[in-house]
Amino acid sequence: MPTIRDLVSALRRRDGVDGAIVVGRDGLLIDGATSGPLDPDGVAAHVPPMALAAVEMGLAARRGAFGLMVLDYAGGSVVVASLSADAYLLVLLQPHANLASLLFELRRHRAQIAALV
Repeated sequence: MPTIRDLVSALRRRDGVDGAIVVGRDGLLIDGATSGPLDPDGVAAHVPPMALAAVEMGLAARRGAFGLMVLDYAGGSVVVASLSADAYLLVLLQPHANLASLLFELRRHRAQIAALV
């Protein structure tokens, strides 16, 4: 059976991915790999407050449980996905990365990914 490390490694090998990080709900890094000067621990710490805001938006808009969010910046995109009650997945993408393909794969394999955590 694949591990969290296998998931992070597979995501990290995708073209245009600068980082893949599994983050605990407390903001602590569970596992991750990034390129260049990115600090995985520093980036991971920002995930829970952003996800909490997304959860609250979902409740206010009556959209159900939080699943995934995409943030778009001048230097690329950030995807945050809820893996389980205990963890999030953060993927950092370059501007040229195939975002649609990544989102499709995350949705398609959500249950298998969640089973790793």
